[in-house]
Amino acid sequence: MQKSVDLGNTVFSNEKKLVLIAGPCVLESYEHAKMMTESLLEITSRLKIDFVYKTSFDKANRTSINSERGLGIDQSIEIFNKLRSEYGIHILTDIHNIDDCDKIKDHVDILQIPAFLCRQTDLLIGAAKTNKVINIKKGQFLAPMDMVNVAKKVSDSGNNKILLTERGVSFGYNTLVSDMKSLHLMKEEIGFPVVFDATHSVQSPGGKGDRSGGDRKFVPTLAKAAVAVGVSSVFMETHDNPDAAPSDGPNMVKLEDLEKLVSKLIQIDNLVKEN
Repeated sequence: MQKSVDLGNTVFSNEKKLVLIAGPCVLESYEHAKMMTESLLEITSRLKIDFVYKTSFDKANRTSINSERGLGIDQSIEIFNKLRSEYGIHILTDIHNIDDCDKIKDHVDILQIPAFLCRQTDLLIGAAKTNKVINIKKGQFLAPMDMVNVAKKVSDSGNNKILLTERGVSFGYNTLVSDMKSLHLMKEEIGFPVVFDATHSVQSPGGKGDRSGGDRKFVPTLAKAAVAVGVSSVFMETHDNPDAAPSDGPNMVKLEDLEKLVSKLIQIDNLVKEN
């Protein structure tokens, strides 16, 4: 049975219209977040697609100890509050430890479990107990059906507001492959809304030695393929100047290219779900 997750007027469902999760990888400043929010609201308003703003207060799983991690939770909470108050947007952000759960829960709408942490039982239970929507990224080391037990840790803790995200699976060294069968299996066998992460699926983990590489030119190909399978949402990090971004620049879609791509995704989604 296909489940759905409600977030205000936004509905995540594998059988209903596509939702866009988008924003810069890491929170850089209020001014940058304000500009990105306004730009994304303009695009999604024109395209009539529901939208969740994604950004991270801390990138705790960077390749190198010298990599930039973000503004931190305290400064980010102030910015999240302003964005939600001024623009009425929903916000998704990563959490990395149990303490993050209670500290951030009243300031965002979706808690995201990073792929590397998707089997951390205490983190999943702590996130579940906030009663927020929980987006769990499937680890690069897991088969799709392994997510049955991951999701069960959250649902058995009293929270069925679960999204499952595919972001590619490890293939050799510094390479990921997205298997579209994974989307089908998680939809049909587990039943929670499935999200396709088109950004991190084109990443080359650790591919540049002290940081990850990637190739954003493949984002449209993979995103269109995933939407053709039928998913609840596409996750795409985007930036006005990704080559100068502090994190995941090679993978992020240029803001100027986003509207054309999302427009195409909506067309595919309408065709797949019209019946």
